[in-house]
Amino acid sequence: MLPFKTPKLIRILKPSLEWKIQTTSEPTIYLTFDDGPIPEVTEFVLRTLSQFNAKATFFCIGENIKKHPKVFEKILVADHSIGNHTFNHLKGSNTETAHYLENTMLCDEIIEQEMGRPTLLFRPPYGRLKESQRKAILKEKQIIMWDVLSQDYDQDLDKKTCCKKVIEHTEDGSIVLFHDSLKARLNMEHSLPLILSHFSKQGYRFKSIPN
Repeated sequence: MLPFKTPKLIRILKPSLEWKIQTTSEPTIYLTFDDGPIPEVTEFVLRTLSQFNAKATFFCIGENIKKHPKVFEKILVADHSIGNHTFNHLKGSNTETAHYLENTMLCDEIIEQEMGRPTLLFRPPYGRLKESQRKAILKEKQIIMWDVLSQDYDQDLDKKTCCKKVIEHTEDGSIVLFHDSLKARLNMEHSLPLILSHFSKQGYRFKSIPN
């Protein structure tokens, strides 16, 4: 099982990947959501973020954008950032590099068609990349990882524990990973409003990752 908090050693060993964002003016948290857009689930996220005047970054699967373009449009209208999460959620470590890059480019084409411009942000599904894939993608994009993993997708994880662990490990500059997916829905929908409320009361801002 992956840890809730990314170990410092991993960040040191992989400095070309973005794990946290240095902030200067005010305490800031960068919420991110993987695997959408999904009807109802993504829309819940958008409504909840709006209640707290919060911005986030959505790492979208190209296949889901094609299936649910109207939900994707709602993300754009709300002025959140968009990132590439491959066309159909490929695990890089199990995929030939040429095929992985083609799959990523297909997602890029769909995003550019819908958004009107390319995205410069990429997150590998499962956080898994071969060295050849990493080098190729870094020529054109930032690879955004995470500082805090909510583990909302773990259906054996109690929803209160999910929320508690995110609050415990999140700090200024943290990139926090949630999922706007059916699998993660129960834990995410419980945790997100509580986390937004908790950190808003402490003076934190929620911003999208610059694209």
